[in-house]
Amino acid sequence: MQARVTAVVVARNGAGWIDRTVEALRAQTRAPDALLLLDAGSSDGTAERLSALAPDRVLTARALSYPAAIEHALHQLRPTESPDEWIWLLKADTPPEPDALQRLLGAVEIAPSVAIAGPKLVDPDDPAMLRSFGESLSRRGTTVRLVEDELDQGQHDRDPDVLGVALEGSLVRRVVWQRLGGADPGLPTVDAGLDLSVRARLAGHRVARVPRARVGRASPPEDFGRRTPLRRGARRRIARTAELHRRLVYAPAIAVPFLWLGLGPLALLRSIGHLLAKRPLAIGPEIAATLAAAFDGRVPAARARLARARAVGWGALAPLRIPPDELRERRAAERERLAAGRPGGQDLVRASFLADGGIAVVVAAALAGVVLGWRLLGADALVGGQLRPLTTPLGQLWSGIGWGARDPLSLAAGPSDPFATVVAILGSLTAWAPSLAIVVLWIAAPGLAALGAWWAATRLSVRGTGPVVAAALWALAAPLLVALADGRPGAVIAHVLLPWLALAVIEATRSWSASGAAALLFAAVAACAPSLSPALLVLVVAAAVARPRGLVRLLGVPVLGAVLAAGLVVAQWRRGDPLGLFADPGPAAAFAPGAGWELLLARPAAGGDGWVALAASLGLPPAAGALAVAVLCAPVALLALLAVFLPRGGRAIPALLVALLGLGTAVAAAHLQLSVDGGVAVAVWPGAGLSLYWAGLLAAVVVGLDALPRAAVPLGAVAIATTVLAALPLGVGLLAADAPTVRPGGSELPALVVAEAASDPQLGTLVLSATPDGALAVRVERGAGTTLDGASTLATTRVGLTDDRAALAELAGNIASVGGYDPTAALDRFGIDYVLLAPGALDARQLAAEGLDASAQLERVGTSGSGDLWRVREPGPSPAAPTDPTRDLLLIVPGAVLAVFALLLAIPTGPRRRVVREQAALPGEDPADTFEEDEEP
Repeated sequence: MQARVTAVVVARNGAGWIDRTVEALRAQTRAPDALLLLDAGSSDGTAERLSALAPDRVLTARALSYPAAIEHALHQLRPTESPDEWIWLLKADTPPEPDALQRLLGAVEIAPSVAIAGPKLVDPDDPAMLRSFGESLSRRGTTVRLVEDELDQGQHDRDPDVLGVALEGSLVRRVVWQRLGGADPGLPTVDAGLDLSVRARLAGHRVARVPRARVGRASPPEDFGRRTPLRRGARRRIARTAELHRRLVYAPAIAVPFLWLGLGPLALLRSIGHLLAKRPLAIGPEIAATLAAAFDGRVPAARARLARARAVGWGALAPLRIPPDELRERRAAERERLAAGRPGGQDLVRASFLADGGIAVVVAAALAGVVLGWRLLGADALVGGQLRPLTTPLGQLWSGIGWGARDPLSLAAGPSDPFATVVAILGSLTAWAPSLAIVVLWIAAPGLAALGAWWAATRLSVRGTGPVVAAALWALAAPLLVALADGRPGAVIAHVLLPWLALAVIEATRSWSASGAAALLFAAVAACAPSLSPALLVLVVAAAVARPRGLVRLLGVPVLGAVLAAGLVVAQWRRGDPLGLFADPGPAAAFAPGAGWELLLARPAAGGDGWVALAASLGLPPAAGALAVAVLCAPVALLALLAVFLPRGGRAIPALLVALLGLGTAVAAAHLQLSVDGGVAVAVWPGAGLSLYWAGLLAAVVVGLDALPRAAVPLGAVAIATTVLAALPLGVGLLAADAPTVRPGGSELPALVVAEAASDPQLGTLVLSATPDGALAVRVERGAGTTLDGASTLATTRVGLTDDRAALAELAGNIASVGGYDPTAALDRFGIDYVLLAPGALDARQLAAEGLDASAQLERVGTSGSGDLWRVREPGPSPAAPTDPTRDLLLIVPGAVLAVFALLLAIPTGPRRRVVREQAALPGEDPADTFEEDEEP
């Protein structure tokens, strides 16, 4: 039987197109058997134009959506008489080419199982530009446009079978339309055709696209009836609402309540993701779509409609859905396409985090961190090296920022270190237990380091090998591993943040948002590793000189760091110790700096990598261990140097200059003894400079591997393998050490003192420690003891013998000796309430204990893991906490500057984009989101 076709044209405010579309229908080589025009509430003269065209039947209706208008028009037709009746769905602005209907009918006549046939939707004024040609779903139910805004070169003509097609332009078997219940009223614009196609597939029918049939489409479905295109936010809301509606309709009945309850939390998580990804304008549409889906009363009817027509299971659709690998490739290709059209697009990420090994190396590094930190699992706080617990609760942690007592002995007041602000922010991530954040950092540091290095390396390479190698080598860097083993929180945080700082500085030349991020990261790195500040300042100035167009953005990068450190700069300068600004923040911890050859091999501490000890255990001279490290580090060094002589090797020269600057910083740090630990002068930790040194080498390695595409994989594998071997002794030491430096723990003071300190933060404890040489080390602790945030470089860099220190040494010597000394005045002078004799050398400790027992002013309390404790019988009043009116100024000014840079970080910036490009990847929300938030000029 010959097919009968009724063309249904729905128009709303389409006066500018309706004549062209009707003329195109009349010019068809196979004319439709009936033509039905419907005006769906136009206000621009469309109704008058329809009446003038005199079709078979003209209908009018109130303002309806496109699917609802089709349903209204079909109700006016006589009942279906044959399974060969078809409806051709068009809009006012979809003029078909002359042979479009003939091609569509030809496709369905030779394939009787096809119930829906979709043509190529092209630009009416440029038919070579494809607007849509097939749709599908990801495994998670996200809409995937198989073709959108592409040049038609026949690349999609081979495979006619698709999961779905767009509603406009499609040819639908009328009996199938009726059995399916028509289009879903819950999808008035986007996804209407896809949903109809999915239900047709589940009913046992086929959906095909017909490459030789071409129909114009002047506007997307969201703009039906609109005189001006929708804004980006409205498009986001419509697309997300449609996705959530389909998810509730397609889900198994048992899962619907859980999906509905999860709408709110999911919206919150996605909103946070939008904010972190610099898409604040997407938060409103996300919340609006969630509210619309949560109170969508059309879901039950849609589920019933789907259940009535369903004849096969969802597994029948699986071959037509987009697998994750292909979806990632599509999004990566979309990002590259968008990048090609923006200034500086050649610098964008070209490697795929999922497809090119980024996620694999990050996961491997994260697992390595868990294995190396197995002793720390379940810990609430860490001690050892510079590590101490954080102040609790969170309010007291933040109250230490600004002005306060910085020296527990004299209670001298001063500004806090900028590092205290970083630690407070970190502790706020686990607000219920601030010290837990340090535990998480210690375990997650290798994985976080690998993640940052991978992203930074993608700015230097268009292939996946270089970033993977950089991520692995950065996570295995000796400066990081030694800092983790030795308890150096500032060095660990600086190592993790350096790649992100490099990435932000690169982007800051053309983006205020990136400039704000770079300022925040610069301030954090400088606060954690002050010895890096001069090198970082030199690099920022060099970048500004190299790219003068970004001069203002780049010169603003160090401002926040300078403001945060201003109070400390003034304090150190006033007391005549300007070099104290470069001292490591946190409690002082003595160490032996690496020799010159060790620094050249990126080893910050003497013998810290374990190779010298390994050689000694095998009966070999120390030089054998040094030689082994040099041999294992050689591949990285050779690759970095080789990069200079390869094509585009000029990019490696700045990287090697960065490495040289980092090495110079490390050498200078190793020779600067700025703080003191129990009478021992302590050098600045050279590991921070070596992290910069290693970063420069890895940048050159990435450039070299990018220039050697065929040899990149084997060379990169050799570099990773040798670096793993070089780190092996240190890793084994972390796993098997009987007495590791970093360990779970809390306050060094007894629980009784800690409990009393909760109500008296100025409670004084005199701590005596017997040293192996028979001496007695002495210090004063306040409150619950030294905390990581409470330690101040104003105290640790006081290397001279002040009157207070001399008096304290005299008190310790006399109180620990048997005699008639009366310590009352000295104890009252320093506000001492308790005396603690910590574990130490047995003989000296025993003598000290006898002297303390003999003192009439002291009363023995007991013994604990912290040592032996004595209470002062009649303690004097606790000293008052210092106050100063400048404290508020020290908080307000940095806070205001911090808010400015945070605002810059949140505001999307960049060149204005074309609207048509903005629509490209909306359903998946991945590639276009990043591109299109940069919409303001």
